[in-house]
Order: sequence, then C-alpha cells, then structure tokens
Amino acid sequence: MANINVENAEDLQSQIEEVEALSSIYGDEWCVIDEAARIFCIKITDDIDHPKLKACLQIILPPDYPSTAPPVYQINAAWLRGLDRMALSNSLEELYVENAGESILYLWVEKVREFLLEKARCKDIKLPSIKHGGTITDRRSTFQSHLAPVVTPGQVRMVLDKLYENKKIASATHNIYAYRIYCEDKQSFLQDCEDDGETAAGGRLLHLLQILDVRNVLVVVSRWYGGIQLGPDRFKHINNSARNVLVQEGYTFSLSTHKMHIKRSRGKYCHCFALI
Repeated sequence: MANINVENAEDLQSQIEEVEALSSIYGDEWCVIDEAARIFCIKITDDIDHPKLKACLQIILPPDYPSTAPPVYQINAAWLRGLDRMALSNSLEELYVENAGESILYLWVEKVREFLLEKARCKDIKLPSIKHGGTITDRRSTFQSHLAPVVTPGQVRMVLDKLYENKKIASATHNIYAYRIYCEDKQSFLQDCEDDGETAAGGRLLHLLQILDVRNVLVVVSRWYGGIQLGPDRFKHINNSARNVLVQEGYTFSLSTHKMHIKRSRGKYCHCFALI
C-alpha cells in the first residue's frame, strides 16, 4: 500500500470499501492495475451482449479521496474526440462537484455508460439534411445561418458536430443556436438555445422561433467578428439571418408575403361583413 498518514485512514477505508463494491458489481469488467498506487480501470460498453461502443475508464485514487480530492481519471476510447470528449469530461466533473466528499466512482461509470448508450443510438439515426442561408455583412462582421430538421436532441448534437467539422464554421467567433422539437405524446415542446459567448443571443433566437411557431427545427447562426462593435444591430442581423433561412426552407412566410396574406384576409372578412 502507499504510505498513508493517520489523517487519510478514513479515506483509505472508504476507498477499500468502494473498490470491493465495484468489483462485486462489475466482475470481470473491473480491473486492478496497481493496487499499491491505487490505480484501477473499468471496461464500459453500451450493451453487454452486442456492444457498439467501448471505453476504458482509468482511475487513480489520491490519498485524500473522497474527503477532499477527486479521483484522477483518463478515458481511453479511439472514437471519443473533440466536443464529445469535452462533453463527457464536463459531465463527470459536474457529478463530482454535486457529490463532493462522497464516493463517486459508481456514478462516473454509469454516466459513461449512459453517454455510450446515447452515442450508440445516434449512430442509428440518419444525419438530417443541413441547409445554409445567405450571408449578411455589416462593418466587417459577417453572419450566416444554417438549418436542419430535427426530432430528437441526438439529431441536434449530430448536426452541430457535422457543422463544426467545417473549419470555417468552427472558426466563427460565435455559433449561436436554438431548436424546438414538438413532442406529440406530451403535447409540449422540447427546446433549448446556446449563446456561445454572444450574451443573450441564444435566448433571442429561441424567442424568434417561438413567435414564428416553428417546430422540429434547429437554427444556427454563425458570426465572424470584424473588429468593430455593432451594438444592438448584431441581434437584428442574427434574427434576420435566422428568419431568412426559415423562409428559404418554407418554415415561415416572408414578411412581404405575410403582409399580403393579412391584407387579403382582411379584405375577405370585410366583404363577408358587407354581405351580412
């Protein structure tokens, strides 16, 4: 065993009990790499019988875990890159913060498994068609919208990942997005948004989608900052860019068509009233 002082005796006992429990729960999936150095790993799959995705969570338990320090971890998976790796790491760290001072390994293992299950489901989902709007340029800042039909949060993630594969889009100063998905069974909307550093822009974009009452759609607006601050005009360009691609793809009327529709409707109603 590593040298443990009296202050860490309770931590060591907690570690021993936790390791015994995990070994009992996971059997052959749990592996002791170096018991003296407190290094362990667990092989995690999305499905025991027919795994599509695998990952190995390697853990080092410091002497003051769980009382004051988190485990040191490494996730080994060839397919886990970029945003996916960051998202999973953030989830594990959030779990630790929420349960600071407590044994956390079981929650971490199941969080990784949950992540694998979601990614495996996404592999079975076809990537939605992504459409791109025109650009708006003002004082060297350029805005461009992107749209995709979506019916699950997994598709939202897939579309975002695909967009970020484009170096130009990935290099944008901000990629603001919002989506609305209508859940038939619950008769309600699943919706969310992201500012990506452009404060309040995501909420404003989501509000636009709500006002237009569009559903089952994701809209992303990329902004490349040109070095000159635009003030409130930036929100106008973000919303106009989003509206333009929604009109382009038939999700809503153009402003001129909408006015014409109202004018004709009013004339029709007046005509009926006159007949009465």
